Amino acid sequence: MKTLYVRVVLTFLAVIVISLISSLLLALTLFQNDLNDTGKNDMIVAGDRMKREYEQTNPPDLDAFMNNMAELSSYTLQLYDRNGRANAYVPTKGQKAEEINPESVRKVLHGELYRSQGDDNETFVGLPFSSGGKQYALFLHSSSKNEITIIRLLFTILLLMLAFGSLCILIAGRFLVKPLQAMTEATKRLAKGDFEVELKINRGDELGTLSRSINDMAREIKQMERMRQDFVSNVSHEIQSPLTSISGFAKALKDGNLTIAEDDRAQYLDIIVTESDRLSRLSDNLLKLTSLESDHHPFEMESFNLDEQIRRVIIACEPQWSAKNIRVDIESPSGAGVSITADRDQLNQVWMNVLGNAIKFTPRAGQVLIGISRPDRHKIEVAIRDSGIGIAPEDLTSIFERFYKVDKSRAEDRNGNGLGLAISHKIVALHGGSIEVSSTVGLGTTFTVTLPTTPLSDFV
Repeated sequence: MKTLYVRVVLTFLAVIVISLISSLLLALTLFQNDLNDTGKNDMIVAGDRMKREYEQTNPPDLDAFMNNMAELSSYTLQLYDRNGRANAYVPTKGQKAEEINPESVRKVLHGELYRSQGDDNETFVGLPFSSGGKQYALFLHSSSKNEITIIRLLFTILLLMLAFGSLCILIAGRFLVKPLQAMTEATKRLAKGDFEVELKINRGDELGTLSRSINDMAREIKQMERMRQDFVSNVSHEIQSPLTSISGFAKALKDGNLTIAEDDRAQYLDIIVTESDRLSRLSDNLLKLTSLESDHHPFEMESFNLDEQIRRVIIACEPQWSAKNIRVDIESPSGAGVSITADRDQLNQVWMNVLGNAIKFTPRAGQVLIGISRPDRHKIEVAIRDSGIGIAPEDLTSIFERFYKVDKSRAEDRNGNGLGLAISHKIVALHGGSIEVSSTVGLGTTFTVTLPTTPLSDFV
């Protein structure tokens, strides 16, 4: 009983046995009256033939004739005279004929045809019979031999159906349980960390749907595991690089045997400070991204002018774009400012990340254009377009992934950690908006951020 296969087979067998027996008993109950009526009609026909045969042959020995008729018809016969005395003629030794109600005998002796009623103990019929000028009452009882034969036939059919049904169930049960065994084995492999699982169960039923779901789950877990490994590898790499620099220059400063010029000492200290700041930004970004991906990140919604916020971000980034002689322009709807209800600090982080990337990858004397528009009264669209180096088509689908860098070898990107766009994408998504990118290598890149003017109900 520990295996599903045995349980399925035993359950089906129990259902078949119970169903067949119940059906047989119900059918016998429903058709009992019809069977009795049919049996009585047959006995009446047999009794009439006995009477005609006796009248035609007129045998001298009535008892011998009745014995022969009982054996030929397999019916038990009783012959009552007017005094109520009865002679019984049974086709099988050991059988006994039940006594007939005197009232029933009297009716037959007066020439009536009698059929057994509900209060009688068994099924029989009575016919008037004449012999040698005397009136008799001839009663024919249903044959137990015939009933036993019918019952044996029914139970034989029942056993054959049970045998063939059991064979079919054994085959069908194996067919049903085999996919479940394969799924169980697959889940065990997944639990042990083996994600190279693919069930080849081509079925259109629920088992087929479940197997496809397991395949999808295995692929997703495999992808998540690969992402986890990449995340650990990237974090280790991003941490190891500045730690190596800090450790190396700190040891150089600590070594009393080395003679270091004051300018070199100051440079070493600047490098240590810079790499420490890099580690600090990395940890801050990791904490921010982890917080954003949790279900408990706090959002403080307020209404403010979006165009004014972006202008402040441009001013904050002035040292970067003025040092490269980059022209930064902003275009917004005329008249009143563009009002939005959102988390001010979170959106400020988005503009700092996107604008910072635009300035970083735009060459000297380039241009960055920020356009603010309203596609409809429920949405605000901010497009940040630069004239930088552009992004290759194969990189466009991956730039919002954590730690992803378009070109890790570029000098202007060595201080980045590849988390800025991932954070921006998550912030925009949590506001119910979207961020898209389009780019042409050598001509520039455009980031388009679309936000609702009012917050989602989850953050209200």
